[in-house]
Amino acid sequence: MIITQTPYRVSFAGGGTDLPAFYEHEFGAVLSMGVAQHMYVTVSPRFDKTTRMAYTRVEIADGIDQLDHTIAREALRMTGLGEHLEITTVGDVPAGTGMGSSSSLAVGMLNALYAYKGQVTSPGMLAEKACEIEIDILGKPIGRQDQYAAAYGGVNYIRFNPDHTVDVEPVPCDPAFLDQIEKHVLLLYTDQQRDADTILKKQSEGSRDKMSVLRDMRDLAGELRTTMGGAGDLEDFGRILHEGWVLKRSLGFGITNPGVDEWYNVARANGAMGGKLLGAGGGGFLLVMAPPEKHDAIRTACGHPRELPFRIDRRGSRVIFISDRYTF
Repeated sequence: MIITQTPYRVSFAGGGTDLPAFYEHEFGAVLSMGVAQHMYVTVSPRFDKTTRMAYTRVEIADGIDQLDHTIAREALRMTGLGEHLEITTVGDVPAGTGMGSSSSLAVGMLNALYAYKGQVTSPGMLAEKACEIEIDILGKPIGRQDQYAAAYGGVNYIRFNPDHTVDVEPVPCDPAFLDQIEKHVLLLYTDQQRDADTILKKQSEGSRDKMSVLRDMRDLAGELRTTMGGAGDLEDFGRILHEGWVLKRSLGFGITNPGVDEWYNVARANGAMGGKLLGAGGGGFLLVMAPPEKHDAIRTACGHPRELPFRIDRRGSRVIFISDRYTF
């Protein structure tokens, strides 16, 4: 039995420039962090000559071609595995909430299947193979940041080059500054789930008319990397987040809505320095950065929504359990 644990991610700046509609013309870049909300994948032997896949539903298939779970099906094909397997997935956060759960699943699934074969993998390989499944094989209109954030974890400046290569540059940060970021961030659930593919497809189709805005968003990722270096500057961090919010909101494409705008505005009125809607937009989690003493006022102003603790995951996708006692 193999169990993998793969972080979700929070992107602080540059989101949208990881789409080929932008980075095929000039490089894109994001500043992202792996967070301590996780996707767990288990792979173990199955006595019956079938494949059992358990997630929000349960599938039992005579062959992997019959699986409806597209990521699992393609990961099994890619790794050359299939029958006689039990696979389960459990996520700390549901899909459609802007934390990159689909890509965390793809990375964690591949990590578990390769480990089941006894094959050692690198974060770069896992991210590349996950991109191949989601973008090249399944044709999802998504970017490439989530797969790399999930595979690597930690705090990274991720650059997307016109030749489709990706450079992951860890950002050197004072641990005390990262502790302060964890204390300042609120993750508020808007109670709205959305189809990221629809929003991202609209953004890709409209990128040509928004290149200057996307370029400014990319440059904010570089500015944030500089801000986080050395001792760090929380005020500057909050300013960059707010500038990114204004730029991303100006793109349109259904990225925000009146309810989210109201939450953001009342959060700012109650002491927030900046914030952003996670992922493609349209719902999910609203990230707000504010001094800890302002958090209760922000919670009250937003109607005490559900929230998640914000903690940085510094390790990326990993195997957390191996046992051969179940081998048939």
